[in-house]
Order: sequence, then C-alpha cells, then structure tokens
Amino acid sequence: MKGLAAFVMRGRFQALLVTIASSGSMLFCWVGAAVVALVTLRKGLGPGAWLLMWGLLPAGALAYIAGDSGPLALLLGTALLAGVLRTTVSLPMAVLTSVVVGGLTGLGVMAFAGAYLDQVVNYFGEFLARLEQQLSQGGNKVVLARPSPTQVAGMMGAGSAMTAVMCLLLGRYWQAALYNPGGFGSEFKALYYPPAVASVLALVSIALASLGTDYRTWALICLIPLSFAGLALVHARVAHRGQGVGWLVGFYLVWLFFDPVKLLVLFAAIADSWMNFRQKWAADKGTDVSRRDDARRDDEDE
Repeated sequence: MKGLAAFVMRGRFQALLVTIASSGSMLFCWVGAAVVALVTLRKGLGPGAWLLMWGLLPAGALAYIAGDSGPLALLLGTALLAGVLRTTVSLPMAVLTSVVVGGLTGLGVMAFAGAYLDQVVNYFGEFLARLEQQLSQGGNKVVLARPSPTQVAGMMGAGSAMTAVMCLLLGRYWQAALYNPGGFGSEFKALYYPPAVASVLALVSIALASLGTDYRTWALICLIPLSFAGLALVHARVAHRGQGVGWLVGFYLVWLFFDPVKLLVLFAAIADSWMNFRQKWAADKGTDVSRRDDARRDDEDE
C-alpha cells in the first residue's frame, strides 16, 4: 500500500488516474477516498478539492446508473474529514466530524435517494424472509422484525461515517509513512476526547436510542468517535506493555465479532476521558506524557 501512495504522490496525473479508476467502483471506492485524503493532507485544500471533483464524476455516474450513492457519499465524507484535519491539525476534531458526515449521509439518502433506500429495505426484507423459512423448519414459526427506511438510512449513515474515518486514517498513515515515519502511530495512540465531549456524545446517543428502534442506528453515529478513541486506547496499552502486533490482530478479531467487546471499548474511551489512563501508564514508566494531539504539519507544501 505504501507503494501505491508513493505512486500517487509522483504527480497530479498519477493521483488522478488512481482516483478516477477506483472512485467508480463499489469495491475499491475506498482507495479513491484515501487518495483524496492523502493529497489534501499533503498538498492542501486546493489540490484535494481538484482531485475530489474528478473523483465525483465516476462516483456520480455510478449513483445515476446503478443507484448506489455509497462511493459518492464516501468521497465527500472523507474529503470533509481530511479538510478538517488539514485545517485544524487535530485528529480528534477530524474524527469527531464523522458525526456530521454520518448524519448528513443518512438525511441525504432519505431526502434524495428514496428509490435506492427502498431497494435496500426490500433486500433486507427478502433476506429476513428466507432466514425465517430456514429457522422455522423445525416446526416453531420464527418471525423476525423488518427494518424501517429510517433504520436503514441511519445504518447507511453510520457505515459511511465509519468508512470515511478509516479512509482518512489510511491517508494519514500513507502521509506519515512517506514523509514522517512513525508519526501516525504516536498520533493515533494519543486520540482521546475531553470529558465534556465524551459525555455529550454518550448522552445524545442514549437520547436517540430512547426514541425507539427507528433511531437506534442513528445513535450509533454518535458513538463512532468514542469507538475510535477506545481503539486508540487499546493501541496505547499494547504499546505500553511492549506486546506485538499479534495481540492487536487477536483483539480486532474479537472486537469485530462480539458486541460486548465493542461496548467495553466504548466504556473504556469514556472512562479514559475522566481517568487519564495514558498519563498513569506513563507515570509508571517514570516519564511525563501530556494529553495533546500530536498531529504535525508535515502535510504543508514543500
């Protein structure tokens, strides 16, 4: 992947080629989004916006022909996050902006992509109907709840926001790998949110979930920044204990398939905002670590 990043940064034509080739693909649109993030972070908002406009052409064509607006939303969301990171030099602020990306994506799908939303809802309905038939073969009839369009729109918003953050992090990793080796690791492990921000995110999420099942997927959007803060805390803990990459691989496998682990990560992020775990771990080693964003302006033009 570093080789691809190096190829992209050779010149405008190379970046344009990769972006156009990947942005029109439902399978590889994340590559185009990460390239837009890399160019924005390294070269600035102008070159990033220029590349984004070209990437929107195949993504928009895909949305018009196939009705899938996912690549289009991913490009726009990732570009927004990259612009925030470039302007503020704050990874926590950029990740926090994913809440806006998820909310706008969900609302945009409901307002402008009703036909596509109905297709996705019908797909879920057909899938659940087949699953009901399989589960009812033993004699006991099983009835599974069908998701509403509001639920599915929230799910799509949360998925788009989560993927946009991952594309941003990939672009930031590429930038650090090419121009500041090791910088991304220390920056990501320092990701956290103050108590006020963490509390507001948690309370808004609880409030949305309390409105009913239609809004529980929307509540997930508010938890995305806390999820990444919790994952950053895990990375910091593994680094503090000197454990290898194998521990992280095992953790992510468990985190991916077990929801209770996801909840523990969220609780850990909220607790860290109050307890300052990283500072305590640093004190155990006899070093002083301040809670700050370690983002560097290695993305400025040469």
